[in-house]
Amino acid sequence: MAAVRYFFSLLLILFCFALPTPCFATTRKLSALVEQQPLLLKYHNGPLLKGNITVNLVWYGKFSSAQRSIIVDFLNSLSSGKKASPPSISSWWQTTGKYRGGLSTVLVGKQILDNNYSLGKALKTSQITALATKPGYGNSGNVVNVVLTSADVTVDGFCMSRCGTHGSGRVKKSRLAYAWAGNSVTQCPGYCAWPFHQPMYGPQTPPLVAPNGDVGVDGMVINLATVMAGTVTNPFNNGYFQGPAEAPLEAVSACTGIFGKGAYPGYPGEVLKDKTTGASYNAVGVNGRKYLLPAMWDPETSTCKTLA
Repeated sequence: MAAVRYFFSLLLILFCFALPTPCFATTRKLSALVEQQPLLLKYHNGPLLKGNITVNLVWYGKFSSAQRSIIVDFLNSLSSGKKASPPSISSWWQTTGKYRGGLSTVLVGKQILDNNYSLGKALKTSQITALATKPGYGNSGNVVNVVLTSADVTVDGFCMSRCGTHGSGRVKKSRLAYAWAGNSVTQCPGYCAWPFHQPMYGPQTPPLVAPNGDVGVDGMVINLATVMAGTVTNPFNNGYFQGPAEAPLEAVSACTGIFGKGAYPGYPGEVLKDKTTGASYNAVGVNGRKYLLPAMWDPETSTCKTLA
């Protein structure tokens, strides 16, 4: 859920279900290099999430319908059968199909609204995992429950060491996956919503215009994209990653800070710009919606692959 004005580098072990297994946190730190050579994510012989995957959502706190639609449209775009204008979100997601086992097809399932902050506005990591169990898991292991927290909710480690997380746990005899991402707009937009906000540290390049006009939610999409790619390629801490298992670099977190060609610390790289709004993007999804997505490690070329 490293460093390069953003290199989501260290993904910390932060939380687990009743019967814990290793978990991962996506961090966005503001130093180091955008590209490191050599870059090789080793396969550790564990199962990946492949085939049809149902993604259930828990909206915790206040989200407008417009904000929810931004995220749902992104998820629906990952495996959309409808042909989107290039560069498409589905083509970005297809890189996960180059990992062992083929492509993962994402289907949005249940959506649970917790507008009344049932666990309060300051959440511990154990409470995130509790929220992740709310939609249930059915009889299939190919389910990912995603918790999304609103801008007025604090979470252990949020804005300090992570912007999102993914991990796994057990329900009865099944190993199950979950993820979390938070809206950072009032807490740390320079940390978790860059490049749509001035960075907290490092080169102070001008921020890009958010493609959906919402700095916090457009930043959430970047972090959600990161943890979703990590979830399907390293769901149980024995899939694809580089470095120690307790602090792995994964499919996208190994490439953090790279959004286009020529990226370097403080500069996201060459991306597209909407002629009408001036917003920056590199991917198009359903309903013509535009997004900015991070680079993903391509196992065929052992490089960070960008859309733009």
